[in-house]
Amino acid sequence: MAAVNHPLEPLTADEVQLAVTLLKDNRKVTPTTRFVSVNLKEPAKEFVHQFTGKEPIRREVCALLFDNGTNSCYEATLSLTDRKLLSWKHIPGVQPTMTPDEQVEAEQAVLASPEFKAALKKQYGIDDTRLVMVDIWSAGNYGSEEDRTRRLARPLCFLRTDPTDNGYAKPIEGLRPVVDLNQMKVIRVEEYGHWPLPPEQCNYSADRITKTRTDIKPLEITQPEGPSFTVEGNAVRWQNWSFVIGFNGREGLTLNHVCYQDNGHNRSILYRASLSEMVVPYGDPAPQQARKNAFDAGEYGLGYCANSLELGCDCLGLIKYFDGHLCTSRGEPLTIKNAVCMHEEDFGILWKHTDRRLPDKPEVRRSRRLVISSIATVENYEYGLFWYLYQDGNIQFEMKLTGILSLGALPPGEKSPYGGLIAPQLYAPNHQHFFNMRLDMDLDGGGNSVFQIDVVADELGPKNPFENAFQAKATLLEKEKQACANLNLETARTWKIVNPNVKNAVGEPVAYRFMPGDNSIPYASKNAWWRKRAGFVDYHVWVTPFNEAEKHAAGDYPNQSSGGDGLPKWTTQNRNIANTDVVLWYTFGHTHLARPEDYPVMPTAYIGFMLKPAGFFTMNPSNDVPPSAQKAAAGKSCCGG
Repeated sequence: MAAVNHPLEPLTADEVQLAVTLLKDNRKVTPTTRFVSVNLKEPAKEFVHQFTGKEPIRREVCALLFDNGTNSCYEATLSLTDRKLLSWKHIPGVQPTMTPDEQVEAEQAVLASPEFKAALKKQYGIDDTRLVMVDIWSAGNYGSEEDRTRRLARPLCFLRTDPTDNGYAKPIEGLRPVVDLNQMKVIRVEEYGHWPLPPEQCNYSADRITKTRTDIKPLEITQPEGPSFTVEGNAVRWQNWSFVIGFNGREGLTLNHVCYQDNGHNRSILYRASLSEMVVPYGDPAPQQARKNAFDAGEYGLGYCANSLELGCDCLGLIKYFDGHLCTSRGEPLTIKNAVCMHEEDFGILWKHTDRRLPDKPEVRRSRRLVISSIATVENYEYGLFWYLYQDGNIQFEMKLTGILSLGALPPGEKSPYGGLIAPQLYAPNHQHFFNMRLDMDLDGGGNSVFQIDVVADELGPKNPFENAFQAKATLLEKEKQACANLNLETARTWKIVNPNVKNAVGEPVAYRFMPGDNSIPYASKNAWWRKRAGFVDYHVWVTPFNEAEKHAAGDYPNQSSGGDGLPKWTTQNRNIANTDVVLWYTFGHTHLARPEDYPVMPTAYIGFMLKPAGFFTMNPSNDVPPSAQKAAAGKSCCGG
């Protein structure tokens, strides 16, 4: 097997297959067994922090398997170095992530189902299912014990007018087949009534659009001397930054061991950053729509849904791609080519000042940022995970939402108060997207604390004679329950992560500030079934002490769960979070009230957050960025230097 360069690099294709072989050799795989995931078991933090590149790297694997024959889930730990099975554990009463193979097989099961064919004939007079498009949707949990003990899916169905058109334009509104994924057969078809198929078709593919714009001139991005980053395996160096790109079937893209070279010292900032979970609840109470809520990471696996990115389309410029190495549910090799894209891009002005006494010598620097991205397609919708590293020490995450709305049909002339009419007899239900990020902080080492920062006006009185005074008040968060909080516009609330054991140039603890972006609150009651399972949406910010087993905000097994796991459960312990190894969890939401302009494909929406140095550096760390070359006059610098 090829050697790895860093202990946090994701598994190679050979390592994934070795893990599969070891499980088969140990007779843990039956004809009805599916491989749900095979991921790197990350080594201890102490080893990573002390790693110099000379130490031998032991490689271990966490594997998740499911036996359709017995409806049983198993967790395995293996040593690839020693080629041994280290542990094997049955996890009773849970349903792991649905595999891509199950999604394909479930569609075929619906199309072949006599019950579905009969209902389709009855409601729409259609005999032929070859033009029916079936999107697998998770079944959720709505209190039925019978459903709880089966591995289920509740697909949504649409009708194409030909094999390649946009089927989402014609939802088959009144029929919901329910598929037992263990038996891979339709066990019932839920019928809610008859809605006529919307009359219009609306395509988006280039070969179906009759006229495209002709006034767009080429825009070329070139780097004739090559990129400014260097790559060894998945370990990256870019200017003063160093980090490791991770990838796995559930979370997709992760950033690991993010450090900054500061005056000869390699300073850690962020040990591991990942999208821990997300949920998309819909706000239409109609019975055919009400059960739509998808946990896209825990139920589908964002890594398994990752696109193979293409130059000139998904990424522009001089690109470095990273493949994602997974396996099918039967243990066969599955490599997602170009699952992660990395490139540099210009980002406008980094900083500028013009001294009026020196009008001919303005000083300005162009900002360049490093982009690390991956895009997942979960049936109708696309999620772009974009990380940005900046020359001034900022770290930004941006979720880009696009794709096709989950649509419903309406009778002629009717509207719904629970969604927007986007075409005749076609509407998009109101819905929300909630994401939870897990940020394992590591500012100059593991002893970190978190402060909640609120800006407040001073009381009126002699000490505030002009009635203009305000200040930022910092509250040290010492216990988990105290840390549970929501955004507050009135106090411009932010959070500050500090290392109280390391002081900066002005004698204060080194720090980064967490800057939230756009956000929302859930509108469903806490008694709604999806909220019971997604307790992480109860607060925008949570802080916990590091625990290797606490990776996913809704728990390890949200699929068909009854709820109560994850952050709400862990934080009941009310553990100490001051001057220790802390994890900050951030929940952010996008409320989508659809418009006709979101159809047939939704223009990208953006939501995210930023980590900004706040006393981590002695001064502006981008002060040493050189001036850009002036393009109009060869040999001259641009505005400075």
